[in-house]
Amino acid sequence: MIYEFVKFIIYSSVIVLISKYVLVKTLRKLAENLNLKPKTVGNVAGYATSMPELLTIVTASLRGLQATSIYNILSSNIINFIQYAVSIISNKNTRVLKNVALKLEIFLVILTIIIPIVLIKLDINIDLSIVPILILLFLLFIYVTNNAHKVYLKEIDKKIEEDIKKEEIKEAGNTRKTLLYVFILIIVGIILFVVGDLLGETLENLATKFNIPQVIIGILLGITTSIPELITFFEAQNHYEKEEENILGVVEATNNLLTSNISNLFVIQTIGISIINMIK
Repeated sequence: MIYEFVKFIIYSSVIVLISKYVLVKTLRKLAENLNLKPKTVGNVAGYATSMPELLTIVTASLRGLQATSIYNILSSNIINFIQYAVSIISNKNTRVLKNVALKLEIFLVILTIIIPIVLIKLDINIDLSIVPILILLFLLFIYVTNNAHKVYLKEIDKKIEEDIKKEEIKEAGNTRKTLLYVFILIIVGIILFVVGDLLGETLENLATKFNIPQVIIGILLGITTSIPELITFFEAQNHYEKEEENILGVVEATNNLLTSNISNLFVIQTIGISIINMIK
């Protein structure tokens, strides 16, 4: 059993380290090279930092470990929120959270924690019948967050418009960089897939051969797979040096958090449920 736990730690660590130091950073560079706005960069980072959860959920689901996937998502979303709060407090950006749009997005984040707790507490059967509901909720959350920033970011975008134009001039003709980043992402995807498959075998052994509760495995995975979000929350707020641009860093971090959580709960969980029902 110790050997399996060692493999569990190694494979999980490899996924996290590759996600943290290669996947997330490459996606951020790609987003900046394409001159995307802070909110969009946050969304890109959110999907990127959900890659570890996607891999662990898929590998767990292929082995029929549904409870592991559910608790992985729940613990990941809770830890993401705690890490976000720590980053906001550490960077002294709590005053920015007075904005109504940001409050709304944080409320949505809290819902991504409450929903799975309710499903667990009510012992609701997690099968294909719940997938349409998850998809509808995902679309609703995306609609709300896409429209939340239109008013209060308008003036700020005007203030930094000149800086953005300068960056566009600097980055003009960087097609090679874009292709390089895409190539790196493809290689990373292949490596993560292979490691994820090895992790899946280890999870199956821990759950079936050694009777380790799936709840424990899911929580451990949640803790591990939440590390990339912690890095991006701090990077987002440290990226903008000017005092008046602090809100942009918070917007990016908040969208990173929200996108990651809704992706975990609605998209990745749906994938996990679908896989489990296909292999039955």
